[in-house]
Amino acid sequence: MQNVSQATPLTSAQSNARIAGAKPSLSFWQIWNMCFGFLGIQFGFALQNANVSRIFETLGADYNNLAILWVAAPVTGLIVQPIIGYLSDNTWTRFGRRRPYFVLGALLASFALFVMPHSPALWMAAGMLWIMDASINIAMEPTRAFVGDMLPKQQRGMGYAMQSFFIGVGAVVASALPWMMSNWLGISNTAPAGVIPDSVRFAFYAGGVIFLLAVLWTVYTTKEYSPEQLAAFEAADKAIEGDSYEQHSSKLRPVSASYLHGGIWLVVGLVLWAVIQTNIDKLDKNLFILAGGGIAFGVCQIIAGWLASKERHHNGFSVVMNDLFSMPTAMKQLAFVQFFSWFPLFAMWTYMTAAVTSHHFGSSDPTSALYNQGADWVGVLNATYNGVTIFAAMLIPLVVRLTNLRIAHMLNLFLGGLGYISFLFISDPDLLIIPMIGVGFAWASILAVPYAILSNSLPANKMGVFMGIFNYFIVLPQILAASILGFLVTRIFDSQPVYALVVGGCSMLLAGVLVLRVKEPRYQQEPSA
Repeated sequence: MQNVSQATPLTSAQSNARIAGAKPSLSFWQIWNMCFGFLGIQFGFALQNANVSRIFETLGADYNNLAILWVAAPVTGLIVQPIIGYLSDNTWTRFGRRRPYFVLGALLASFALFVMPHSPALWMAAGMLWIMDASINIAMEPTRAFVGDMLPKQQRGMGYAMQSFFIGVGAVVASALPWMMSNWLGISNTAPAGVIPDSVRFAFYAGGVIFLLAVLWTVYTTKEYSPEQLAAFEAADKAIEGDSYEQHSSKLRPVSASYLHGGIWLVVGLVLWAVIQTNIDKLDKNLFILAGGGIAFGVCQIIAGWLASKERHHNGFSVVMNDLFSMPTAMKQLAFVQFFSWFPLFAMWTYMTAAVTSHHFGSSDPTSALYNQGADWVGVLNATYNGVTIFAAMLIPLVVRLTNLRIAHMLNLFLGGLGYISFLFISDPDLLIIPMIGVGFAWASILAVPYAILSNSLPANKMGVFMGIFNYFIVLPQILAASILGFLVTRIFDSQPVYALVVGGCSMLLAGVLVLRVKEPRYQQEPSA
């Protein structure tokens, strides 16, 4: 199965270039093997997302006072992914350049999964969350670049769709692991106060083993191309694509621009912080996250400017900051798509329980039977969209073949956006399964299509660092959602959390429109496999 966008016929010179040095296509099972590690990575993420709050609460945490912990995880990815991307771009050992980071991340994450449920105190559990999230990011970031390294452009859509497939499988199974341990194996799901239940502990043990084995399978079965081979493949792509090939060169940002823009961000952030502090009774305290982000971004630009003034351009920090402001055209356009695609996802993960229990079951009292029925139904809805992701990941490549990457992504985002908005108008909770099907298609597409478009636009020698920078546009909407959604729901929408989903739906529809602006590289379809 090949995934192609619209293309012009090859000239004879281009055909000769393809024969001489183009990257070979891989078989279905080769792609399966190289993506199989993502099953383990998703096991780690799913166990973390589904059980960390339970662990924190068991150890005496008050959820309302732990916002910094939930922001800490994505901020960890914000820092770790570009660093690992930069390092893996510039690493070459006899084991490859991406695979050593797969193994390192898997070992650290598996260790964290084994230790986390034995945390005797909240501070240790919080520390293990940071270690776990950083470790998962160490393993995950190179896997995105790995697809770009190993597959020709015509197959990258299929490669990222395969990753989406494993994400769906991992999310469904890992999220249900504690329930399986309790109901299938008879392991206790209760414990004395301050003790993590055995069902959670054994689920984390299983997740640690699966994480490591899945990553090791990919490492064992897939051999990387050398830097010299990748350079030759890129030269062949340039010859094949001709004028449509986008040659990227990172330009050094002027020192004055770094100082000026960094100073503006710093001042705006400090002023916003002061305004929030002065009006803390009227404003949501989570807005401090937004102000802190502005301050941090300003400081980073000022540091980058100072390093540039000393002509220290070749360290990882300076490279990442320069590349952030010299992204390829398609990446800049995709950044807006990613931002408005991920904002609704965090709105859903944060507010769907409150929305369904209050709007569809008529209760906001966590001790009531109706509330708990609604909360249980949210678990079914989450399983639905993750299960749909498995099916959608297999269908999306077919849609891409009939249209192209942009149209396929737009259609899926529209399905997701309309699904979110429909929560306001559907009164029967049983019917909420229908919009979650649309959300599942959007989720599968978000995990695959933007990366297929992006990898086709990136230079081979900077695939890792740009994939890491691209992660910013996943983290930033999460920080924004954590900062403003509480304010919008309480102050604008009269404490009706269902409107957080409506806002998210509108954001996803906007992302669907913006994807049409993306410059998608044109390349020739290869012979049918």
